[in-house]
Amino acid sequence: MTSATQIKEAAPVDAAHYQQFLPRTGPPRVRALREAAMGRFTEIGFPATHMEDWRFLNIAPIARCGFVAPAQDGPEPSVGELGRLRFGAMPGSLFVFVNGRFRNALSQIGSLPEGVLVLDLAEAVGTHEALVRPHLGRYAGYENESFTALNTAMIDGGLFVYVPRGTVVKDPIHVLNVTSPQPQPLLTNPRMLVVAGESCQVTVIEDYVALNDGIYLTNAVTEFLVEENATATHYRLERESREAFNVSTLRVQQQRDSTFTSHAVLLGGAIVRNNVDPVLAGEGCDSLINGVYLLRDAQVVANHMRLEHADAHCSSRQFYKGIMSGRSRGMFRGRIIVRPGAQKTDAVQSNQNLLLSLDASANSDPQLEIYADDVKCTHGSTIGQLDADALFYLRSRGISEEAARALLIYAFAAESLERMKIEPIRALAAREL
Repeated sequence: MTSATQIKEAAPVDAAHYQQFLPRTGPPRVRALREAAMGRFTEIGFPATHMEDWRFLNIAPIARCGFVAPAQDGPEPSVGELGRLRFGAMPGSLFVFVNGRFRNALSQIGSLPEGVLVLDLAEAVGTHEALVRPHLGRYAGYENESFTALNTAMIDGGLFVYVPRGTVVKDPIHVLNVTSPQPQPLLTNPRMLVVAGESCQVTVIEDYVALNDGIYLTNAVTEFLVEENATATHYRLERESREAFNVSTLRVQQQRDSTFTSHAVLLGGAIVRNNVDPVLAGEGCDSLINGVYLLRDAQVVANHMRLEHADAHCSSRQFYKGIMSGRSRGMFRGRIIVRPGAQKTDAVQSNQNLLLSLDASANSDPQLEIYADDVKCTHGSTIGQLDADALFYLRSRGISEEAARALLIYAFAAESLERMKIEPIRALAAREL
């Protein structure tokens, strides 16, 4: 197994290294999309700290690592291991991917409403091209995004979710992405496309876990189209190996009177970058971006939000909370853009951070970019430690220091956790506090 020390000392890898893993199958349009994205990735390479959006996150350990594609016959989790990896028993369907490949035998596909499609993206490209073609690669632009370009170049499977007009999918669609590390550092590029039709309701859970420790990169891209009056909810759970790297990008396109909710629970990984980019493209849209990141040891997590109000009478809320201990570093960069004509915008952005050790650190950079004059926009951030007076008060009532600290930490995170409607996910996060 390649060690972290070896990666640190390795020479940078040219982007052309990844061309040998470019998939060669699929319809002409998909092959052309891959080749264009690979060309762009080769041109721009990995981002560096002199770039504004990456100045607080040094990804040299990722850029220097000569990742390889997954072996076709790699080990898979047993039924027992799969049960251990799941965060709790839930109704609904379970779709399992191992090292980026859909595993039907490990999945539990329950009954879905008539007309709902949930299938491997590679299959959907061939059998439902008319549903996939207008949207794949449309919302997650790769022209200036290195990791999105790399993911797009490697499109070869993934998940396609289509919910037709007026359909209510009552139970969540749970997508479990399992990485089984190999002797050489592994690269997987999970891809998901969700089309939520007019006036429908759907919840999708993206869950990233590892069979065991190891160095690998999960480079995930999810595209979401939320059509008129639809309600869509997305959860991202990141529980990777503590040696792993995870870069995830969620791009959302909302149409008139739609509602979109994003929840993130970020727990694992050595270096994690979480991008959430909704576009409120029609009047009357509502968006909630909510998340908790819990860091230990030397973990580094960077959250980047870019929420665009492109039309009038839209509302958005961003609430992210970070808890850092050890020598960990948490970062938040939130940008709200209000386009000309997006009058009556109502936007709130908040980032709060709790430092549990002297060596932990947080960077918070909330931003507003407003080109309309009849709006209500606020933003703010806080970075602090546990309240010494509150801790003393609890201790004076006979509560141990450990229990008092746990109570205060939970109280800090509780507001964000309570916004998450799925109880097993709240319980998962609470156990990590």
